[in-house]
Amino acid sequence: MDIEIKEYKEPGYAPVIDFESWRVAILNDIDELEVRNLKTMQKHLQSDEVFVLLKGSVTLFTAGNGESIGKIESVKLEMGKCYNVKKGVWHTHTLAENSSVLIVENQNTCDDNSPTVSLTETQILELRNCAR
Repeated sequence: MDIEIKEYKEPGYAPVIDFESWRVAILNDIDELEVRNLKTMQKHLQSDEVFVLLKGSVTLFTAGNGESIGKIESVKLEMGKCYNVKKGVWHTHTLAENSSVLIVENQNTCDDNSPTVSLTETQILELRNCAR
């Protein structure tokens, strides 16, 4: 068959298809991504990152593209729409129980080119307020 069929049903993140320079991954809900547990944001230095809601409820948080976290904003994903977080933008996400999102990014996206910073207590409160 000329069609490769992949799925991922476990909690958390898993690449499901890598091809040349791009990757498709699935992120399913996991405790560490509940809004009450979010304490960091990251940015990707070499790739945009596209999110597509597969099921449930997912909120993306962004905080500018400077050296440090800026004003935190949020968007609740709608089914069937593509949300492109541009290269260099600080971001994180929360997934409600039984939620899943498809992610498209560069295949070489990893910790080495995706710095992560801890949020201050004030930023954590700001993030939680945005989630409401």
